[in-house]
Amino acid sequence: MSQNIQTAVSEITEPILQELGMELVDIEYKKEGKNWFLRLFIDHPDGIGLDECSLVSERVSEALDREDPIEGFYYLEVSSPGAERPLKKEKDFVEAVGKNVYVKTYEQLDGQKEFEGNLTSYENETLTIAIRVKAQAKTITIPREKIATARLSVL
Repeated sequence: MSQNIQTAVSEITEPILQELGMELVDIEYKKEGKNWFLRLFIDHPDGIGLDECSLVSERVSEALDREDPIEGFYYLEVSSPGAERPLKKEKDFVEAVGKNVYVKTYEQLDGQKEFEGNLTSYENETLTIAIRVKAQAKTITIPREKIATARLSVL
């Protein structure tokens, strides 16, 4: 997705979500078949249901129509991030300590690019993950700048 679209959509939606006590977790803008989809993933400490998604969809749709940051037709979808919530912001990593995570890196570390295990700490932009390699327990540290994608993992 163009960084400009992501930035523009984020700037439009963040104030609406803050007013509602919600958080913008992620934005996706992608073509599927011949249609474009703008997907907003939102969260709230008490969880997200259909009513919250509908409310946010209405409010954000009006704001996007007013500001018009995206050329052409697209479908707006609003949902919760689900159990395998992406980890993108500093806050996401801090809150994920003690939970199972899946991390994919840009380059190999210890001969691997994919790691799944318990996030035991997050300090100084570095993740420490307890993983299992065959039957052996191992700890790996991953600098945040080497992370391509990260999310919570349901084992």
